[in-house]
Amino acid sequence: MENLDVRIDKWLWMVRLFKTRSMATDACNAGKVKMNGTNVKPSKMVKTEERYHVRIGQLEKEVQVIDTPKSRVGAPLVPQYYTDLTPAEEYERVKQLHAKFEFREHGIGRPTKRDRRQIDYLKDFYNEE
Repeated sequence: MENLDVRIDKWLWMVRLFKTRSMATDACNAGKVKMNGTNVKPSKMVKTEERYHVRIGQLEKEVQVIDTPKSRVGAPLVPQYYTDLTPAEEYERVKQLHAKFEFREHGIGRPTKRDRRQIDYLKDFYNEE
């Protein structure tokens, strides 16, 4: 494995933490990628053994760099390039947030306009956090 000089935005894209490189760049610019509690610019060069906190939607993911790939890698090869240090509780928290608010007993019918507004309010409330 080769250790190349790679920008953080490109590395995040290559190890499939973001779908596109521009999404990774936007996340860096928005302060969603941190190292030691400090925001990271997209042009920062990645080094082995560094730890990053990456916010992907509601998920606060912590990763440690193992190596840098030459190009974007397939999903089965991702564990060769970073270690996921995210606690299981974080994944469970995000799973709970994605629980359906629209659950209704069978046979009750469609939600009323008032019910729909309350459901939308709850969705917005939990998505802001």
